[in-house]
Amino acid sequence: MKMSNETAVTEFLLLGFSDVRELQILHFVVFLVLYLISLLGNLLIITAIALNHHLHTPMYFFLMNLSILDLGSISVSIPKSMANSLTNTRSISYSGCVAQIFLIFFFASAGFAILTVMAYDRYVAICQPLHYETVMNRRACVQMAASAWIGGSLNSALHTGNTFAISFCGGNMVDQFFCEIPQLLKLACSDSYLTEVGFLIFSLCLASSCFVFIIVSYVQIFKAVLRIPSEQGRHKAFSTCLPHLFVVSLFFCTSAFAYLKPTSSLTSSLNLMVAVLYSVLPPMMNPIIYSMRNKELKDALSKWIGWRLFTKNKMSIFLLG
Repeated sequence: MKMSNETAVTEFLLLGFSDVRELQILHFVVFLVLYLISLLGNLLIITAIALNHHLHTPMYFFLMNLSILDLGSISVSIPKSMANSLTNTRSISYSGCVAQIFLIFFFASAGFAILTVMAYDRYVAICQPLHYETVMNRRACVQMAASAWIGGSLNSALHTGNTFAISFCGGNMVDQFFCEIPQLLKLACSDSYLTEVGFLIFSLCLASSCFVFIIVSYVQIFKAVLRIPSEQGRHKAFSTCLPHLFVVSLFFCTSAFAYLKPTSSLTSSLNLMVAVLYSVLPPMMNPIIYSMRNKELKDALSKWIGWRLFTKNKMSIFLLG
């Protein structure tokens, strides 16, 4: 359905994974499992760090911020997509689309800023250990985290405002399972969308500079790690740094590809796959990687879960007695 310039768009139609009812149910179940894994993993990390005083260090402070942002990120698009599959609908209101764009950009921008700060934290810890407590003091950590959150909100407000200042007359079909700026720009009436394209390129340049900073930091870290005489020390350093580098690379490369590619260059199924790679996998993988490869966090989680089971059993015995 085409819309004229004078027709106000009141809702958008999102891309469905399938028109077959059985596949819609399968999509709902798969996304539900992925969402619950991400939800549980990030909540466990937040709880373990908040309740364990031994984990009140800069690295875990930033990890807790990342987990909070990951929770928000995956909760913006996945539940709506699941609900659409379950109810066999594809619509999202205009205000709902605005909210999705703002929140997705906010969580992504702030999350990538936190990942950059985490790389800097590891660089100082491994390459300049004598200055670590001075450089990464409590005030500096709070300021860096606050800058990530504030910068993310400002960046998101800029892109959201520019995107929805555009008049849409190319239809209301969004070729993605959530509202995504490149897909919305395809619906623009005229060249008015070029302003937002310019801002997107600027934001990607900033993200690229952060990514280069992360890569350079890890090159220095790996050089320092290879000089560590203890094999156990090298293993510990690599076990925390390599997973971090993998998650950062996955998120940056897939999201940059999604926003830089020509909007008509991929089929709908490939668009969906790329979107899942940058919007669903990183929030789900972060808690798995950090909890599986980090002994301190695993121990804290084990103690907390063990204590909860102990107190639950003790309460049951008391009630039965």
